[in-house]
Amino acid sequence: MKKMIFLGVIGVFAFCAVGHAQSTEVISKKGYKLTVINQDAAFDKAEIAKLEETFFEVYPKLEKEYNKKTLKEVTFLIDTAYGGVAETGGGVVKFSSKYMTKHPKDIDVVTHEVMHIVQDYGNGAGPGWLTEGIADYARNKFGVDNPGAHWTLPEFKSTQNYDNAYRVTARFLIWVEKNYKKDLVKTFDKQLRDHTFTDDSWKKETGKTVDELWTAYAANPAI
Repeated sequence: MKKMIFLGVIGVFAFCAVGHAQSTEVISKKGYKLTVINQDAAFDKAEIAKLEETFFEVYPKLEKEYNKKTLKEVTFLIDTAYGGVAETGGGVVKFSSKYMTKHPKDIDVVTHEVMHIVQDYGNGAGPGWLTEGIADYARNKFGVDNPGAHWTLPEFKSTQNYDNAYRVTARFLIWVEKNYKKDLVKTFDKQLRDHTFTDDSWKKETGKTVDELWTAYAANPAI
């Protein structure tokens, strides 16, 4: 989901403390510390446990695959006022309590959002559509229960384009890896974090521009 740069974790905590009953839990495991701040007293405790379990299952895998220097301390904020699904910034993942209550099986929102922490691209590293596409690529590869949420990659449609982001871009990346460059996502992920990614990176890594790759994909999109 959309990344958000918070002014600071202290500011988030201060926001939480105003006018909201909340609970805080800190879990240290596998070399990581997860702080869970829950503003919603009615939020299902079993759902909180699933959020925590998913973090400790997928985050070490994402760290190993993409960024061994990723943060070891992460905060989950279950927000009663937030109107989206989830967003991430500064090591804090904000979840909408309303959305998660209505969609308790969409647990791999966690996988997508903590991938943003692992990405750690900073400002101006590359196109936002690619950042989100890589996060959904990671959700597709490392998600713990995408079928339970009825979350799948979309079939190709002629109205799509590579810069549609999220699942459309994720599927395209899978196709490019299958047909042109194995581990392209790992390569681009590192380039984006190092701020060495450019529009020419597609051709340097695959021999084709992104537009040429999309044309080939559109002609034979099977993955």
